[in-house]
Amino acid sequence: MARKKFSGLEISLIVLFVIVTIIAIALVAVLATKTPAVEAKLKRIPSPTVFGGDLDNVLLTTQSQTVNRFRFKITDLNNARFKVPHQYIQEFTGPVPSETAYEVQVTEIPFSIKVIRKSNRRTFAASALHFCSSLNSFGNTFHTSFSYREFHLRSSYFSADMYLVCYAPYSQNNNNLYGHQTFFMCIEDTSGKSFGVFLLNSNAMEILIQPTPIVTYRVIGGILDFYIILGDTPEQVVQQYQELVGLPAMPAYWSLGFQLSRWNYGSLDVVKEVVKRNRDAGIPFDTQVTDIDYMEEKKDFTYDQVAFQGLPEFVQDLHDHGQKYVIILDPAISIEKRINGADYETYDRGSAAGVWVNESDGFTPIIGEVWPGLTVYPDFTNPTCIDWWANECSIFYQGVKYDGLWIDMNEVSSFIQGSKKGCNENKLNYPPFTPDILDKLLYSKTICMDSVQTWGKQYDVHSLYGYSMAIATEKVYRVGADICGFVGETTEELCRRWMQLGAFYPFSRNHNADVYQHQDPAFFGQNSLLVNSSRHYLSIRYTLLPFLYTLFYRAHMFGETVARPVLHEFYEDTNSWIEDLEFMWGPALLITPVLRQGVDTVSAYIPDATWYDYETGAKRPWRKQRVNMYLPADKIGLHLRGGYIIPIQEPDVTTTASRKNPLGLIVALDENNAAAGDLFWDDGETKNTIQSGSYILYRFSASNNTLNIECTHSGYQEGTTLAFQTIKILGLTDTVTEVLVAENGQQMAAHRNFTYDPSNQILLIKNLNFNLGKSFNVQWNQVYSENETFNCYPDADSAPEAECKQRGCLWRAGVSLSKEPECYFPRQDNPYLVKSMHYSSTGITADLELNAANARIKLPSEPISTLRVEVKYHKDEMLQFKIYDPLNKRYEVPVPLNIPTTPTSSHENRLYDVEIKENPFGIQIRRRSSGRVIWDSRLPGFAFNDQFIQISTRLPSEYIYGFGEVEHTAFKRDLNWNTWGMFTRDQPPGYKLNSYGFHPYYMALEEEGNAHGVLLLNSNAMDVTFQPTPALTYRTIGGILDFYMFLGPTPEVATQQYHEVIGRPVMPPYWALGFQLCRYGYRNTSQIVEVYEGMVAAQIPYDVQYTDIDYMERQLDFTIDDEFSELPQFVDRIRGEGMKYIIILDPAISGNETKPYPAFTRGIEKDVFVKWPNTSDICWAKVWPDLPNVTIDETITEDEAVNASRAHVAFPDFFRNATAGWWEREIIDFYTDQMKFDGLWIDMNEPSSFVNGTTSNQCRNERLNYPPYSPALTKRYEGLHFRTMCMETEQILSDGSSVLHYDVHNLYGWSQIKPTYDALQKTTGKRGIVISRSTYPTAGRWSGHWLGDNYARWDNLDKSIIGMMEFSLFGISYTGADICGFFNDSEYHLCTRWTQLGAFYPYSRNHNIAFTRRQDPVSWNETFATMARDVLNIRYNLLPYFYTQMHDIHAHGGTVIRPLMHEFFDEKETWDVFEQFLWGPAFMVTPVLTPYAESVRGYVPNARWFDYHTGLDIGVRGQFHVFNAPFDTINLHVRGGHILPCQEPAQNTHFSRQNHMKLIVAADDNQMAQGTLFWDDGDSIDTYERDLYFLAQFNLNKTTLTSTILKNGYINKSEMILGLIYVLGKGNTPVNAVNLIYKENTVSVTFNQDAANQLLTIDLRTEHVTLDEPFEISWS
Repeated sequence: MARKKFSGLEISLIVLFVIVTIIAIALVAVLATKTPAVEAKLKRIPSPTVFGGDLDNVLLTTQSQTVNRFRFKITDLNNARFKVPHQYIQEFTGPVPSETAYEVQVTEIPFSIKVIRKSNRRTFAASALHFCSSLNSFGNTFHTSFSYREFHLRSSYFSADMYLVCYAPYSQNNNNLYGHQTFFMCIEDTSGKSFGVFLLNSNAMEILIQPTPIVTYRVIGGILDFYIILGDTPEQVVQQYQELVGLPAMPAYWSLGFQLSRWNYGSLDVVKEVVKRNRDAGIPFDTQVTDIDYMEEKKDFTYDQVAFQGLPEFVQDLHDHGQKYVIILDPAISIEKRINGADYETYDRGSAAGVWVNESDGFTPIIGEVWPGLTVYPDFTNPTCIDWWANECSIFYQGVKYDGLWIDMNEVSSFIQGSKKGCNENKLNYPPFTPDILDKLLYSKTICMDSVQTWGKQYDVHSLYGYSMAIATEKVYRVGADICGFVGETTEELCRRWMQLGAFYPFSRNHNADVYQHQDPAFFGQNSLLVNSSRHYLSIRYTLLPFLYTLFYRAHMFGETVARPVLHEFYEDTNSWIEDLEFMWGPALLITPVLRQGVDTVSAYIPDATWYDYETGAKRPWRKQRVNMYLPADKIGLHLRGGYIIPIQEPDVTTTASRKNPLGLIVALDENNAAAGDLFWDDGETKNTIQSGSYILYRFSASNNTLNIECTHSGYQEGTTLAFQTIKILGLTDTVTEVLVAENGQQMAAHRNFTYDPSNQILLIKNLNFNLGKSFNVQWNQVYSENETFNCYPDADSAPEAECKQRGCLWRAGVSLSKEPECYFPRQDNPYLVKSMHYSSTGITADLELNAANARIKLPSEPISTLRVEVKYHKDEMLQFKIYDPLNKRYEVPVPLNIPTTPTSSHENRLYDVEIKENPFGIQIRRRSSGRVIWDSRLPGFAFNDQFIQISTRLPSEYIYGFGEVEHTAFKRDLNWNTWGMFTRDQPPGYKLNSYGFHPYYMALEEEGNAHGVLLLNSNAMDVTFQPTPALTYRTIGGILDFYMFLGPTPEVATQQYHEVIGRPVMPPYWALGFQLCRYGYRNTSQIVEVYEGMVAAQIPYDVQYTDIDYMERQLDFTIDDEFSELPQFVDRIRGEGMKYIIILDPAISGNETKPYPAFTRGIEKDVFVKWPNTSDICWAKVWPDLPNVTIDETITEDEAVNASRAHVAFPDFFRNATAGWWEREIIDFYTDQMKFDGLWIDMNEPSSFVNGTTSNQCRNERLNYPPYSPALTKRYEGLHFRTMCMETEQILSDGSSVLHYDVHNLYGWSQIKPTYDALQKTTGKRGIVISRSTYPTAGRWSGHWLGDNYARWDNLDKSIIGMMEFSLFGISYTGADICGFFNDSEYHLCTRWTQLGAFYPYSRNHNIAFTRRQDPVSWNETFATMARDVLNIRYNLLPYFYTQMHDIHAHGGTVIRPLMHEFFDEKETWDVFEQFLWGPAFMVTPVLTPYAESVRGYVPNARWFDYHTGLDIGVRGQFHVFNAPFDTINLHVRGGHILPCQEPAQNTHFSRQNHMKLIVAADDNQMAQGTLFWDDGDSIDTYERDLYFLAQFNLNKTTLTSTILKNGYINKSEMILGLIYVLGKGNTPVNAVNLIYKENTVSVTFNQDAANQLLTIDLRTEHVTLDEPFEISWS
């Protein structure tokens, strides 16, 4: 602040004051004694006068009142002067202290008094006095030396009515404001020793602070009455000061709630609207306040009968809602009559009692002007006035039941200078010296200084006016600014930040002035950021009210501060001395607000203590340091201090309601695992409960894993109905295994309802019943759980002890019978330090540096020394977090994802919060809605080495699904110390055997039922370890860590979000949903013809026929073997009969041909094959193609055949730009020149080789083929090149850059899929379908997948369901297993049940290997054929529904084969179900999966379900149930509330699409249902994208069924004729008539019903209703 220049008069005064000194008479000798009280006369030395009338003799009086309090007083020796008549400060009569903490020294010339602390000899008060007097004025200057951090600051103390125009410790221009506080405090040094100085004087004064350091008082009247207070801490000084001046009153509990006010609502209707909108917004809100606009013409004790008509009833409504009403009262009383001409009785009664402040004559009331106009002023120093005021309050209360009074304008304020008459010219109104106050005029904006009150002249008592009025009103003082500001238009940001801060004001009120817009929270919108933030922090305030109320109790009893400067607690730290941008509630809650516009990061000082984030409970690593605290738009910093126990209560929207709710405790442990606290509780409103003993008092203490809850006083019986129900203990580092509780020292008993959160190290104990008034004990046991150990030697299944220790890990012997690791990381493992961190609105960036001092563990490969962490908040529900080397570019996956180019999320709508943790480093992601940590990598073992990257995360529950492709025994992954490798390989499915695909994606369920998904975009070989912590560890041997998280919050929504990023599933052609037949081992065309004709003869629905590699000449792509020379004609025939044909293609191309083989020669020309690095040499391998001119011996083993007859093959590099064109040409030429087909099945594209790496089985780079760490793969120690290419071979990306096969091996199949799909569509001109064996995320955009070469075994049935559900998560919904099994001979019962199950695979194909029996449906017997026909007819009947579901996920993402938990996630039983599944939301399949069973147990979710076969309501829900399941039956159920479009089945979809459509209408409990139908030509490309489709919605509402056309881009009336409608669960009322409204005509239609079973069948087959026109059907 700029230094103010002194006026000429001030300079003269200072000079004269230096000259004019006072000689002490006998004072030195007297004060040198230990006499506790002294009187001494001081005489003025002759010197020039300034104002005249100087005092020649003054009396100095000193008192050592207490050990820590010294008083000295200087008065006029000859004349009585005004002394402040303080309510609590009386003449000291206490015992004299035998010893004091201070000594007093006096200097004679110039005269001064020094007060010195004995313990440190620090002089903290030294004075030089200068006096002058003229008439009744008395001027003095008093200098005191002390430490102060401001320089040349002048402040004036004189009450004046001014607006607060800035938010700062001092008013702008140092103008004097409303109050008169003459106390200051100083801290002496880092020991905390402090002192305070209080001048008991109410006259106008000014204070000058200089950097010497010196403070100078200039006072114009009264006496000098100083109190010097010593304390060992700043808080002690304040306590002693408040003991001196009066301890704070105890507030009503409700007054600690949030309050709303405004000057000039204008009418009661507006007030009601404000109350209503804030109630509707759920804002915790206790008190409505009205300013003077409620009054009639602003007259006290009236209300406007027009604008505020109904005020008493409104107040009653507030009370009915548990709210309070506070009114404003100004002291000035109008002298005018009421608006109706009646007498203003308040004025009349006051005049009759003679209660007004009078003019200087002592009997004429002084008249000023305030809000009501001309006014008089009550003299609250007059006892009669106090009685009159109380009476007026009581009279008004009879009409308006207010709960509190707000007294304003009591400085005292007047809008005219002095009075209506002006002020007399005298030394009171115009003293010789005027302090630097407003307008340099004492009576500016107030009354004349010579006016008279009972206590004295206004000149002396002016600054006591508000004080005397408060005594009369018994107002409780609490502190808080007008939230959002009083004057001026607020902004949303300002008000939002102020609401966050104001939620922690002791007096929390939002109030603003006339003419400005409203600023109550709900004004900004019911779901605005401001409302949500305000509701959140006010809810926290209300949660903490027991703590705040207890702080007020301690203030009332002991003088402690409530809103506390940081230095009061951390005085040892000089940084805290200047910290004024944050504050504390008591000793335990640190509040760090945002105080600057446009800021979301605050430089906050964190004192030397243990701190916990209040909202998460997580321990902060900060201690005695300045941090950049990220506080986005809806956040304020709240941190609990370790060592304290905070009482809390479940919040509500009023304290009336919240006080009935359960209590709880937050125990924040310090570094010694100890904490303490207390609770005061009474009825919250009755006066003097402490004096009467009507309260409950608790003392809490925690140490050594024990919490003592000691009731030290129980005198409030009504309070004993409340109970502590939850206890949250922060800072427990080890797993809690047991909680014991006891009452009043009784025997401890186990309490089972507790959870331990290891991410945040929080113990939460619930469902306690600790009623107030009693004492309790709580104990907990902690252990370092073996589940918290993380494997430090994953290189082998069993770690050698020597190698473990040599690595620097810890060893624990004797765990051979369990699965936890013997070799594990130390808990304190922290190989990387966070060197810098930057939070922004779109993410976080942090730089990490290898911690050389702590990186003693030597993991495989060399560590990267510098890392960068990038977190991007892409969407409100999706984020990315990435860890990479910023200095050296590493391989990153070249798979495009659909993510915003710039983040689109907003802080207020994000579902998550992210925090970078330090010591140890980790990333923590928390779901906002539940507070659940869903990712927490702050765990031992993080490594980022060149060929070994490892990161672990805690999981929010044991329910995790995904990671593929590898077989396991349930949909939910087993977390019992299992490691699963991922690396694409030609490996038939088997337990823990890494197989064809690579999908590092999982979905997890959280305990609250929320779900999220996580993708690691990394394509290097990896493994993942699940452990029962629960936790997950990734280990990958290359690339970077690039994670994407999807927040759901439901399983289906999380899946949709993932699919949006990787690309939504391909839309198959309609025919691809038909049944399909294939086998490896057809010997010739005639065998295929036999199968086809048998299926047609048996009338078994069937759409697609395949041939495996048998059709090729020597397994060469793009050739036809002589045995299949008639195959092209057969394909043409069946395609003409509505069938489709799919051929297989393998990627490997033979290079040993003796005849022209264009596929190879053109490949050479186009340079499409994978080569050795930095050469033009092809890396040759061997797969299926045989050598030319070699006789094949089918009796030898596969390995023998490889050596004897397999040709050298080259692998196309599908990353190369040229390869797609080459591949497309080969496909087109084969289609055009040799044989037609409709789809392509691509196999062996892991890529598979029958040799290791190359034909010599010798690769050229040991480090890549045998990396330092070999993931837990099948044939782990055989090298990565086992049965595939060498890892060092080179592939070329589309941008021309070179990559190693080591990095892109797992992308090989992915790279082949899109070129194949594009070539198929270009070749056929139709949509077609591609089926790929190897897949990677995003592959589902272009292909389906079959689950590989399974086995004809019963245990493969349920695994097929698991596989389909997993690939549904992976975005590949067109999936299915080889029905009846690929390997081994199938058997009758197995194939029966598999055919029933397979009828509901999206990809429904029967396929098996050569040299096993036929297993197609007609190969068994007639009974089997009948069963197959019936179940496949059901499939074909439902194809419009299935097709609609496939469209829905193609358009929006999600699952078709849907786990039950995706629809019924709130039923935890569904989380484990994997032997049943849903088709979409509405069709449940419960197959038989065990041999010879005729019943099946399944879970029936909580909905209405109908048996598909009978249409009957099964009457079971929310439980497991055993269903009958005869040999020929699969249990199928339709969910109530859904409408399924169907179509009469036929031999294939070509014919079924020409049959009548049908609807299954399954009513829910409310007779409502809805469904949709998507329809197009079934085979054209991109019909949805080009709007060439039809979409209708069907709705059932009680007895009316309607259709609504949503899209009419495809019309083929012959395919869209509606026939039968089946209404299931229609209700018990019989139907008498059914009417159809169609094309504006109403007709009665045929129907039949089974009233007993609530079935109604409506027959429209003769009505020619086509679905492209809307219809309405109703029945009565």
